[in-house]
Amino acid sequence: MNQRQRQLEPERGPSSPRRGKDGDGAERHEVIYRSISDAIIEHRLKPGARLREDALAEVFGVSRTGIRKILQRLAMEQLVTLTPRRGASVTRPTADEAKDVFDARQMIECGLMSEVARRISEADVRELRDMARRERQALKSGEQSAAIKLSAAFHTRLAGISGNATLADFVDRLCSRSSLILAVYGNAGHLGCESHEHDDLIGYLEAGNGERAAAFMSRHLKAIEASLSIVEEEDEAPDLHTIFSA
Repeated sequence: MNQRQRQLEPERGPSSPRRGKDGDGAERHEVIYRSISDAIIEHRLKPGARLREDALAEVFGVSRTGIRKILQRLAMEQLVTLTPRRGASVTRPTADEAKDVFDARQMIECGLMSEVARRISEADVRELRDMARRERQALKSGEQSAAIKLSAAFHTRLAGISGNATLADFVDRLCSRSSLILAVYGNAGHLGCESHEHDDLIGYLEAGNGERAAAFMSRHLKAIEASLSIVEEEDEAPDLHTIFSA
């Protein structure tokens, strides 16, 4: 059993039953889902990389049925592509898909700003400023993947403040998709925008100026999209044991 499997294996007392492969459990599946999702967003699993069910089942010590469910969930979020007779692979975003994602974010996130400005609290402002600070620190330290994830979390949290759970969930999915696009096609050292931009946006929202916040959000998203450099790469067969045993 490798280190990753030991981390995923739940502790059992003397009388605790050992679950079989087909009784993997929802909590265990969630941990595996997050591990694969993070590996994709952090670019350890690159676009086009094949995700063999049998290899993943062996790596994580669960059933192929459980892995198949996790891959189907990732496919619904468009992080994984399922192809008949070929199986699963990490989704490779195209220029058109990237444009669609950022167009959708423009329509939804900009439209939510007036409601966010109306509802935002002092506690929300403190939380958002802390998130922006950690994102800046990650960029300054060269931790590009962490910065991408923190940026996505910031935008998702903003959408949540609007009070519209359905749109907030959609923004969360779009941000996951954007994270993959940025990890693959973004420029090292920045996310296509100035490091202080999230702080500037918080300032408009704190002042209750939804109109200026919406205009700023639009420019912010356009700058991120404009920074992308989309270059196609060859498919690869990753060493899943190495990726998930670190």
